[in-house]
Amino acid sequence: MRKKNPNTLKYMQKVQKGMNHWRNKMGSPEFNHKDFQVEHVEVKIPGLDPSFNDYCLANISDIHLGQWITPKHLNGVINLLNNEKPDSITITGDFVSYILDDVAWDLEKSLKRLKPKDSTIAVLGNHDHWLGAEKIREILKRSNIIDVSNDFHTIFHDEDALLHIAGVDSVMLGLNRLDLVMEKLPKEGPAILLAHEPDFADISSSTGRFSLQISGHSHGGQFIIPGLGTFIRGPHFLKYPVGKYMVGDMVQYTSRGLGTNVFWLRINCDPEITIFKLKCPV
Repeated sequence: MRKKNPNTLKYMQKVQKGMNHWRNKMGSPEFNHKDFQVEHVEVKIPGLDPSFNDYCLANISDIHLGQWITPKHLNGVINLLNNEKPDSITITGDFVSYILDDVAWDLEKSLKRLKPKDSTIAVLGNHDHWLGAEKIREILKRSNIIDVSNDFHTIFHDEDALLHIAGVDSVMLGLNRLDLVMEKLPKEGPAILLAHEPDFADISSSTGRFSLQISGHSHGGQFIIPGLGTFIRGPHFLKYPVGKYMVGDMVQYTSRGLGTNVFWLRINCDPEITIFKLKCPV
């Protein structure tokens, strides 16, 4: 596991607190729904049972609570999310950035407000491990959120109709164990994969087992040039930094996420709530 250097982590904590100080001096922004874009994405899922047709799967990613995203922002996002009346909700990692203890209570309080019809399912990101994966997992458990890092969860409809939501742990930190997922995952029923880092799609698609991979990590680059996309690329989001791609026979979708890195500027790259509508192939 690639651990964060303790001195680097302390430095980044100071940077985050400094940036938050100046944000607060300028006036911490209230929640404005216009600052968050709801993206509606249709995805055909081969083998999907008709009882799952039009299934609403909502996703948020990269909350990074305590940086640009305040508890007020997160509660506003959850209101928007619940208003979509999702069947299930997925969260693709990085709940926090460089500070955990100061925001843990607010994070748990907000996550407990999620109201899917079926399940809320999540994987962890690299920041979650740097700050304390077990603390994050405890928050998820108390919030009735299913952690599928290197595991899977099955949603059942009409007794024998099923949909698998699988996940891998942080690819960046070398904690991903797709081999374990493949061993556990039943051969019957379509499967969707949650992977914090989008470029893992090259590996997951090669298995032929997943119809859709949902990722975050990149924040969409935070800077998008209209017609050209983002020029910001980094480790594990070099190939699939933002939006929808076909990787072999699998759809890869990379969310712009909610939060940012310590520099909270976004240009043409609004924070995103994604609403997937799953469709049976015609």
